[in-house]
Amino acid sequence: MAASTGRTLADALDAGPVLLDGGLSNQLEAQGCDLTDALWSARLLADAPEQIEAAHLAYLRAGARVLITASYQATFEGFGRYGLDRSGTEALLARSVELARGAADAARRAGPGREIWVAASVGPYGAMLADGSEYRGRYGLSVGELERFHRPRVAALAAAGPDALALETVPDLDEAEALVRVAEETGLPYWLSYSVAGGRTRAGQPLEEAFAVAAGREAVLAVGVNCCDPDEAQEAVELAVAVTGRPAVVYPNSGEGWDAGARAWTGVGTFDPGRVRAWTRAGARLVGGCCRVGPDLMAELAGRLEEPEKPEKPERPER
Repeated sequence: MAASTGRTLADALDAGPVLLDGGLSNQLEAQGCDLTDALWSARLLADAPEQIEAAHLAYLRAGARVLITASYQATFEGFGRYGLDRSGTEALLARSVELARGAADAARRAGPGREIWVAASVGPYGAMLADGSEYRGRYGLSVGELERFHRPRVAALAAAGPDALALETVPDLDEAEALVRVAEETGLPYWLSYSVAGGRTRAGQPLEEAFAVAAGREAVLAVGVNCCDPDEAQEAVELAVAVTGRPAVVYPNSGEGWDAGARAWTGVGTFDPGRVRAWTRAGARLVGGCCRVGPDLMAELAGRLEEPEKPEKPERPER
């Protein structure tokens, strides 16, 4: 599908940077939602869909042009533990896309002609386990087994008609290969985004090898990183562009640390909207925020993208 003007997301990326949304979970918590369930924000697809649409609208008001659906942790296996059958899960996966579309329609009524796209979130296998393994990878599964896990929900999401698929927070090269194979079957454009630490995937693989999974694939909109420290972003963007020749996607966390034992965020945020121009100069075209990056920071990011880019000052020759 295309935005209201008829441009596809790929067309828009050819023209310049496009702003993603921020962290869905932190906005839902700010709205008073309890996300302590193993299904995380996906539980609200059944229990409080209006809260998800409200969160999407908050990011659209902040200037986002791409909404990522609340399907990151939505799987047949996860909902099955709560007694939901296959058709019920398919309906909730479709609802995730419908809620984002509903928010986009509401924003367009307020601002006719506004371009908004919807990307269906596809989280890693570890997100279904809800045990933190999404940040480690290496599940002991083959690429084929991971394909079989991802294929049904990717097909269900694709059938709901999003503009793109967001293969995000991928910790492992093998899982990326599985996700890309499944995404290619849908005919939809997609981006591939890794969660990284120390300049490597969470599973410890070199990023050159990880980004190469998407090289040479026409359906790839962008390749990059998300759910990482902001300090990891610049180098990853440069490397993703160099390896694939495609635009980069980057949406890091706030920079705070997560204490798994206390189940609490610690430290001070280091997400700086002022960095966005360095990212775009390096080839980033999809930019946004992930965990703990809310509408206020996204509004700042939107403002930075709207500012005319200042030419870099030439270095003075040494005398």
